[in-house]
Amino acid sequence: LAGIPFFDAVFAVCGECSIQWEDDAIEGKLFDINDNKKIKLATVTGPVSHLLQGERTALNSMSRCSGVATLSNKCVQIATSQNWQGEVAGTRKTTPGFRLVEKYGLLVGGASTHRLDLSQMVMLKDNHVWACGGSIEAAVKKARGVSGFSQKIEVECQSLDEALVAAGAGADVVMLDNFAPQKLKEDAKLFKEKYPHVIVEASGGITMETMADYFSEHVDVISQGKLTQGYDCVDFSLKIVH
Repeated sequence: LAGIPFFDAVFAVCGECSIQWEDDAIEGKLFDINDNKKIKLATVTGPVSHLLQGERTALNSMSRCSGVATLSNKCVQIATSQNWQGEVAGTRKTTPGFRLVEKYGLLVGGASTHRLDLSQMVMLKDNHVWACGGSIEAAVKKARGVSGFSQKIEVECQSLDEALVAAGAGADVVMLDNFAPQKLKEDAKLFKEKYPHVIVEASGGITMETMADYFSEHVDVISQGKLTQGYDCVDFSLKIVH
């Protein structure tokens, strides 16, 4: 269960509505719904016109937030079960206008948001590098010049050589993008031998089913776009008592 604050906020906007949550309706609680038994979570009281105005928006928000949290938690549990010490994270691939809900769902599920928004870290992907003439070193230096000492810089890298250049130019995080699992582990080890203080992120085509293949003591973060782009929604409904 995730998204209670958004559910509450919708009916607060509708006005004249009050919500009484059940004792076991706790944010982050995992419910077993395999037996298809209906679980009562809350009672919403108010003018019927206001209830109908808020119904679908409130349910949609909680349904999607719970879906993100559920998938994120499954991935976190896989990491925990194999004693991997890194962080499971989402990516920048969120639904337009719905980022806050989906990022919040990641947190409830135990995963990291990556960047909450564009202000939290400079990320240089291939298009940004090419916009700076194709030089990773030049792109990092330009980014540092405008972001200052307090902002982290991450660079998307397609090879070990690119990662070494990025770190040498001052990058705080390198993303090893679309690496095969074994190649990732080998290159992450070589990279950490030279730059142990730089964070290594693995990303690109990784799913819940394949993420365990990427676990390594030299990989600090594994990010998945699927956590906010390919999750299953949790089915909630609101029924008028008559």
